[in-house]
Amino acid sequence: MPDFNPSLILYTADAINQHGSDVLTRFPEAETMAIRQHNRLPELGMNHFKIKSDVLVLGTLKSKEIRWSGRSSDFIAPSLANGCFGGCAYCYVDRHKKVNPITLFTNTDEILTAVDQHVMSQPWPKPANQTDPEFYTYDIGCNSDISVDYELSDGIQQAFAFYRDHPRAKATFATKFVNPAMLSFDPQRKVRIRFSLMPTEISKLVDVRTDSIEKRIAAINDFYEAGYEVHVNFSPVIVYGGKQWRTDYRRLFQQLDAALRPEVKAQLKCEVIFLTHNQQQHQANLAINPKAEELLWVPELQENKVSQFGGWNIRYQHQLKSKMITVFERLLAEEIPWCQVRYSF
Repeated sequence: MPDFNPSLILYTADAINQHGSDVLTRFPEAETMAIRQHNRLPELGMNHFKIKSDVLVLGTLKSKEIRWSGRSSDFIAPSLANGCFGGCAYCYVDRHKKVNPITLFTNTDEILTAVDQHVMSQPWPKPANQTDPEFYTYDIGCNSDISVDYELSDGIQQAFAFYRDHPRAKATFATKFVNPAMLSFDPQRKVRIRFSLMPTEISKLVDVRTDSIEKRIAAINDFYEAGYEVHVNFSPVIVYGGKQWRTDYRRLFQQLDAALRPEVKAQLKCEVIFLTHNQQQHQANLAINPKAEELLWVPELQENKVSQFGGWNIRYQHQLKSKMITVFERLLAEEIPWCQVRYSF
């Protein structure tokens, strides 16, 4: 886990409830500053990575909107946090904010009440689908990395307990970090952790300040043993070097096959998500991580796509991407046929 020890904590007045006070107590040496809005920060005079390392924001989540997903989960839950310690070159959360430190939302009770009301309004029993055969699944980490947040706020532990004990709901989140503290919590298979994986050398370039691929793979058995349901994300799949990406993914699949115990393989499924990149993020990366852009911004393979938020994104050309997915799934079937693909996108 990263050594996250903020020197500055910004907070809104309504965030200083029990959860917020506990966070302030956890970092007694940090300077504190009151702000009016958690998403409108003062000029901090720090660069991109310094802000992620040194600043923590406490706020309350005003909108409790729950959105349909149908891919990683049935629904996307209201965020427990926003932002991340990591600085991944393709992160869609960073592209929507000028500065993006970790923001913890301390009104956990209100967020979980909204989820409870939502899930109890759904038809029951739930129709089985690829997200889960029994429970309604809620992605609790779309805008942050829950493995990092778990270390900072007992509100995350409260959320884990909520989903573990709920008769109809189940939590899921993707992560690029391994937090050993989470192993002491037994979620009774009601929390699904999805470790994001890609070839090691590419991860070193684009998964900035995250745990290594080897460390993530090595943790899978431990998290299953602790009571988690464990899946993996092959995300984002980045195409490079002619056919080199195929060779590297074959090696990654072999690493996974060698590392996992039979009972873990029996329950493990995967998601396959090919890269979508963004013009604004491309421009920012040219200043902070230009080598990554040689992999991420490849116009001869990509086409424009206007996002739902109005941004100019690029993704692999439609017909070419269809062939890429076929190649990827064939490689996977050859090396790890025990790994079911939940969906490819």
